[in-house]
Amino acid sequence: MTTAVKANNKVKRMTSDKIFNFFLYLICGIGTIIVLYPMYFIIIASFSSPTAVSSGSVGLFPVNPTFDGYIKLLGYTSIWVGYRNTIIYTILGTAMILAVNIPAAYALSRKDLVGRRIFNLFFIIPMFFTGGLIPTYMIVKNFGLVDNFWVMIIPFSVVTYYIIVARTFFENSLPDGIWEAAQIDGCGNLRFFFSFVLPLSKAIIAVIALWAAVGIWNQYFNALIYLRNAALQPLQIVLRSILISNQNMASMTTGTAAQEAQELAELIKYAVIVVSSAPIMCLYPFVQKYFNQGVMIGAMKG
Repeated sequence: MTTAVKANNKVKRMTSDKIFNFFLYLICGIGTIIVLYPMYFIIIASFSSPTAVSSGSVGLFPVNPTFDGYIKLLGYTSIWVGYRNTIIYTILGTAMILAVNIPAAYALSRKDLVGRRIFNLFFIIPMFFTGGLIPTYMIVKNFGLVDNFWVMIIPFSVVTYYIIVARTFFENSLPDGIWEAAQIDGCGNLRFFFSFVLPLSKAIIAVIALWAAVGIWNQYFNALIYLRNAALQPLQIVLRSILISNQNMASMTTGTAAQEAQELAELIKYAVIVVSSAPIMCLYPFVQKYFNQGVMIGAMKG
């Protein structure tokens, strides 16, 4: 009798688990569709007729497929200059951010650091109180970085949020015993950092690198403020200029030409989003494993 009751309870639990899993997968599936469909819509809209897009005829597949938007967009020579600049800014800027923030985070995670609380306070205060745009511009100008290649790499490389996340990772993931054992073997601070800390911190390094790369790739405000030379402007500023010029052209024409120009501007608008987002979207799958691991570990405690 007892065995039959246990078996019956087990069957009920299995049934309830299946029902729960069904609704769980259903909710996750709906959430995935809600997140992914806008991205998918932008892609198919960039290939569809603007008239079909504005009338709501585009749903799951392109309507009256056309490549005019991409042909027109990629015909601008400035876009290749922007791509080159953005790739350089992203690579050098990400390397600079890692070189500055990772050692700072490790130093702040060390309990034997003299004045640790003062240094933590020194980094945290700028998260809530900043000097503002005008003082920042004056400082950048006094250093001779206005309209300079390095203005996109050096001045804004210290990011307090990255330091806090990496510091938390080091505090939770690097046992004190490793450092003590290394000291017994005659290992110094510098050698310990490069030989032990960095190899054990691939997850958080990948996370911060991804965050930094995405931020730099999408950065346009600093370039808009500090760069005037067209040869130094990143992709986002170039795409913004192309989009504005096509919209202005559409507004200055009349009749059939105005309608054609407006349709072309709409195509270019969607093509701009795809062109600017595609490289980062292609990069993400390669670091997704480290991204998930690093975020979970870095968020264990504040």
